[in-house]
Amino acid sequence: MLVGTEWIIDAFDCNAEKLRDISALQTVFSSVLNDLQLKSLNETWHKFDGEGGVTGFSMLTESHLACHTYPEFQTATFNLYCCRERPTWDWEENLKTFLDAESVIVRVVNRGAERPSSFVISHS
Repeated sequence: MLVGTEWIIDAFDCNAEKLRDISALQTVFSSVLNDLQLKSLNETWHKFDGEGGVTGFSMLTESHLACHTYPEFQTATFNLYCCRERPTWDWEENLKTFLDAESVIVRVVNRGAERPSSFVISHS
């Protein structure tokens, strides 16, 4: 049983100014939404004071898209969760283009794909 796919993305050595620029990050979101034909219900952005980064969140009919930027580390993180099958977006190429990222790591998690055979409680 597959209930969704989650993409977890880390982009490194990005342009720090772009990581402070809400409009630059909104362009990334728009491209993801348009290319994957996703529908946003609500979008929220917050720019932290001074040289701080940006947090963005889009609630989708298909689930959510989020980003957090860390200009002081030239790093951006993204999370896309879709409850319906979607093609893979070229995070590496697109984040190199939009944010001048030098390297991008993409992890894909198929949610609900593995179900434990017995009830397990995890303690931290």
